[in-house]
Amino acid sequence: MSLRVVFMGTPEFAVPTLVEIIGQGHEVVAVYTQPPRPAGRGMAERKSPVHETAERFGIPVFTPKSLKGADEQEAFAGLDADVAVVVAYGLILPQAILDAPREGCLNLHASLLPRWRGAAPIHRAIMAGDAETGVMVMRMETGLDTGPVAMVEKIAIAPDITTGDLHDKLARLGADLMVRALAAASRGGLDSVPQAEEGVTYAAKIDKGEARIDWTLPASRVHDHIRGLSPFPGAWCEMTLGGKAERVKVLRSTRAEGSGAPGTVLDDQLTIACGDGAVRLVEVQRAGGKPLRAGEFLRGAAVAPGDVVG
Repeated sequence: MSLRVVFMGTPEFAVPTLVEIIGQGHEVVAVYTQPPRPAGRGMAERKSPVHETAERFGIPVFTPKSLKGADEQEAFAGLDADVAVVVAYGLILPQAILDAPREGCLNLHASLLPRWRGAAPIHRAIMAGDAETGVMVMRMETGLDTGPVAMVEKIAIAPDITTGDLHDKLARLGADLMVRALAAASRGGLDSVPQAEEGVTYAAKIDKGEARIDWTLPASRVHDHIRGLSPFPGAWCEMTLGGKAERVKVLRSTRAEGSGAPGTVLDDQLTIACGDGAVRLVEVQRAGGKPLRAGEFLRGAAVAPGDVVG
């Protein structure tokens, strides 16, 4: 049975779920997303990925700055939705919004709740060195990612996978999980269980100020930091190139053999000593340049064993 769905989401992560819901024959009566924002070098206003996708399918799009007003809540209730699907929307949903759809609001979250509630669960799971993560469908409450869980799908976090890689895997996995949840809801069989009270952690929003690499940390921590911040905002260090210090982003790395003073270049393959052990830089990007594999980078940058990066 098809459902009347209001979809609420904003970034690229939410797009596969919207497309899959449409593909399964549900009636998406409206899409709510964040308003267009200035972006790019020209700072022209850019619609969100969800906004652009909804327009391609001819779905009405709403971009309120808040849902706290009575007019917005009345308009939302007037959509007469069976369910609202929420994927990285970016606005707090008041109780009146949560209560309006007949089946309530279902949220897709990219972690194994209650671990990594909040804004940046994929980044934080990798940065913490977690061995697994996943996606969950939960029934929303007013608390931050506190609602009972209806469905879960787990995935191993490979040793060298980046946030960008894992983001794409979880977006596809989450789309499939949500349409299965909607199928169960359409039959009246979507059960949920409360989250565990133990093991709660919070995934704070990523701050660019935490992106600089600290080579005094153990190699495992440095590697997790690099891959956890790739591709955005990108972990970085300073290298002396052409006689001056230059900021270089590190987009991919791997654990490596070797030791030395933290930050010391150990060989001609960009292996860098850490506080304990070493990491090899696999893909880097100079300011204003494109991502390069280490070999390509070294053909245009004089970085030699014994040099120190900061």
